[in-house]
Amino acid sequence: MRLQAIIWKEEDMFVIKEAFTGVTTQGKTIEEAIENLKEAVELYLEEMPEIAAEIENIETVGALNVEVTKAVG
Repeated sequence: MRLQAIIWKEEDMFVIKEAFTGVTTQGKTIEEAIENLKEAVELYLEEMPEIAAEIENIETVGALNVEVTKAVG
């Protein structure tokens, strides 16, 4: 199963969030954050098999960055 995630840096940690499940974790390095995310998503999908089945049927066609020019709030 191939999933999409975004990663960013907050202070001295890398934060990573998977797009479909919303599972978010962190690590001291990018590699550690990715490994932590893999483990967290696996545990999440074990508890939520219906989500795993849904994700299996998603056909990802691409990824892109969208710039928002106006802050909300």
